[in-house]
Amino acid sequence: MTTKSPELKSADARKARIDEAAKLIPIEQLAISPQCGFASGKSGGQMSIEKQERKFVRIAEVAEDVWG
Repeated sequence: MTTKSPELKSADARKARIDEAAKLIPIEQLAISPQCGFASGKSGGQMSIEKQERKFVRIAEVAEDVWG
C-alpha cells in the first residue's frame, strides 16, 4: 500500500492484488504492509494523520479478511 498518496484504495482492490500475487506465490507467503513508511512524505505532499490512520485500518481489514 502506497504511502506516497493520500488516495485510499478499496479493500476489494487490495484483495484483487493479493489474488493476483497468489497465482504465483502461495498465499501463506504473502503479506500486506505500508510501502515504506509515512515519514518519506515529509518533504512533499504531507498526508494527514487521519489519512494515515485510515490506511492502517484498511491494511488490518484486508489482512483479517484474507488471512483471518
